[in-house]
Amino acid sequence: MKKRLFIISIFFCQFLFSQKSAKSLPCYDLTEILKVEPTSLYKPHLDASRSFNVKILKTTATVQKYINSGKFHSIKKSGKGFKVQKLDYSRAWMVSKGKATLEKIGARFSKETKGHTFTVTSVTRTLEDQCRLRKVNSNASLGISSHNYGNSFDISYVRFNGVLKNNPKMEAALEKVLKYYANAGRIYYIKERQQSCFHVTVRNY
Repeated sequence: MKKRLFIISIFFCQFLFSQKSAKSLPCYDLTEILKVEPTSLYKPHLDASRSFNVKILKTTATVQKYINSGKFHSIKKSGKGFKVQKLDYSRAWMVSKGKATLEKIGARFSKETKGHTFTVTSVTRTLEDQCRLRKVNSNASLGISSHNYGNSFDISYVRFNGVLKNNPKMEAALEKVLKYYANAGRIYYIKERQQSCFHVTVRNY
């Protein structure tokens, strides 16, 4: 009986150790992620991201380090011309130019549309956030994302004034504003059809 209890204890300890080890290991393989080549359309976004001297955001601790140093600034839940939806897979923190540019885009959109608002659906993501996101969305980036540097955000083009609905007029007004800032050298943006959003990356202007 004692022998049986001893064997059970060994297996239980091994199980706990394996569980602890699994939790301590990251859910991503950075080596494999870095091997993924960005498309020619996306490469400028990554180049712009790296110009802010922010290292790839791997974990919450990495984000906290930039918050503590004053490099990252909090994004309010709402501002003139925009609202930030509940973020399950990203964090409402960005580099200062990212925050300022989002606010300028919102204010200009509000002015152009006489008070309407757009919805921000994603902001800064760690590699761990991205890993969790891939479990529920297979379209999430396999490689490094500009969201991993704290200077990108997504704007839905099917959700205005808090209402989920196709609105060609508002969508056109939003893209007009984005084109203005892109032409001014302030941002890059891509229309992501699968996610129904504009992926916006702020440049280090």
